[in-house]
Amino acid sequence: QVQLVESGGGLVQPGGSLRLSCAASGSIFRLNAMGWYRQAPGKQRELVASLTNDGSTNYADSVKGRFTISRDNAKNTVYLQMNSLKPEDTAVYYCNANGVTGTALTGYRYFEHWGQGTLVTVSS
Repeated sequence: QVQLVESGGGLVQPGGSLRLSCAASGSIFRLNAMGWYRQAPGKQRELVASLTNDGSTNYADSVKGRFTISRDNAKNTVYLQMNSLKPEDTAVYYCNANGVTGTALTGYRYFEHWGQGTLVTVSS
């Protein structure tokens, strides 16, 4: 079993900053990509940023230059530093991770998991 636990959401004024964290735990043999998605009310879930285990990043055009994704491989944790926040960044932010779970005894298999979501509200 693999679990993703997110933290760091909240209410912030326009122009402010927040840092989201997502820690992966469980029977993880290898983590591949980790990333953040968001879903605003009435809209589809969209990619915000992703980071592969070789360091490649991908950002939505709407957050380039304002958001930074990073990763602590020793802690299996991914972070999203969000600066210059705008009201349109308001959404539930979800962590996503994929990789390989299991052991030599139980066998290995691919997994992809989502966190429970954390609400970010940008408002004055």
